[in-house]
Amino acid sequence: MEKISVNYFQRRPRKGFSFSVEYIFEDIRSRLADRINAKVYLCKCYNDGYYTKLVNIVQAAFRQGRDVNHITGEVHFLDLLMRRKRVVLTVLDCGMMPRKTGLARKIVKWLYLSAPVKKAAIVTAISEVTKLEIITYTGCHPNKIKVIPVAIDPLYTPFPKRFNKAKPVILHIGTGANKNLLRLIEALKGISCHLTIVGKLNEEYLEALRSHQTDYSNEYNISNERLLEKYRECDILAFVSTFEGFGMPIVEANAVERVVVTSSISSMPEVAAEAACLVDPYQVESIRAGILKVIEDDSYRELLLERGRKNKTRFDPDEIASQYYQLYHTMKNI
Repeated sequence: MEKISVNYFQRRPRKGFSFSVEYIFEDIRSRLADRINAKVYLCKCYNDGYYTKLVNIVQAAFRQGRDVNHITGEVHFLDLLMRRKRVVLTVLDCGMMPRKTGLARKIVKWLYLSAPVKKAAIVTAISEVTKLEIITYTGCHPNKIKVIPVAIDPLYTPFPKRFNKAKPVILHIGTGANKNLLRLIEALKGISCHLTIVGKLNEEYLEALRSHQTDYSNEYNISNERLLEKYRECDILAFVSTFEGFGMPIVEANAVERVVVTSSISSMPEVAAEAACLVDPYQVESIRAGILKVIEDDSYRELLLERGRKNKTRFDPDEIASQYYQLYHTMKNI
């Protein structure tokens, strides 16, 4: 079988930061090693301004191949000078849009969504929610967008642990504004628990933790292996974001067999299916009620764990790698 040549275009990594999308496609490449010839191109510059973006766009144009060029990870604009019929563009989310207003919003929309989506032959989204957002912002025809979810890392396997009902360890991942940590801290007030936070804490978070007398620990810039340890140590994953393009921690907790409390909005119900307790992330009392329910209701907690074992099979890495291969095969024959 003739191998397909695929060029992957990725952002320049920053020291101290890890980007999950790069790990995702590294795993996909390894699973397709017998079917594709892969090259990985990193941007020459960090995308800190319009000049550096232009440099990266020109460089990508010279690097493009004849078979498939796949752009991943928030550098959507790299396809602007590429041959249209050879570009696959993966969009993780449209989270850059709500943060902008006025002229800046128009520029970001054109640079990250409208122009790159128009130029690509095929766009992949990691959830139906993200697909709908792309259509809403760009007017792209739905048939041009294919939903391929994120695969679960093989590191995440069942790790039995007796549930600590007296003082459960609650894991929270991420400290961006959308991660909703302040409401979670408030919701946990008076509940006997230990909150493990992964992500750098600013002064506002620290003050909230002090004022609510939260028993907590904090780590950041940790390895995938250390993050796996945090999942294994916890009893509950609290993932009550106000927005997510996907929500990988839900599936990771399902795989390790930890009970999940997550939001009833954005992509999270789609990812969780019936394998999580859904709460309103904007209502502190709803978050609190969900946490208490999974602590106090043993039957409900076991039901969620059983559903999680089933849910994780939807994100099998080999199946998702095969979906990308079929996409590449289609692209080569356009």
